[in-house]
Amino acid sequence: MPWMDHSIWWWAVIGLAMINAISFVAHGLDKRAAMRGARRTPEARLHLWELLGGWPGAILAMCLFRHKVRKASYLVVTVLIVTLWIAGLALLVWSSSSG
Repeated sequence: MPWMDHSIWWWAVIGLAMINAISFVAHGLDKRAAMRGARRTPEARLHLWELLGGWPGAILAMCLFRHKVRKASYLVVTVLIVTLWIAGLALLVWSSSSG
């Protein structure tokens, strides 16, 4: 992608890494709150972190902490978010290679 400055990609990688870390921690803290019976993180906020790009961190946390893995409604939204991201990335790669 010659039209893009390479430093933009580095900032994107750093930003996504931060969002994934936040998403991972948010899921972990929600699991801890669930175990203690404390106030929980709203699912909409967890999904927002996933939508912003933190879905890999969320999935890692879900697997490591075994959190939200049996809640079908939560998993459906997460799968839709991952599908949107993969489709968007595929479109980006396809449009940059055909032009």
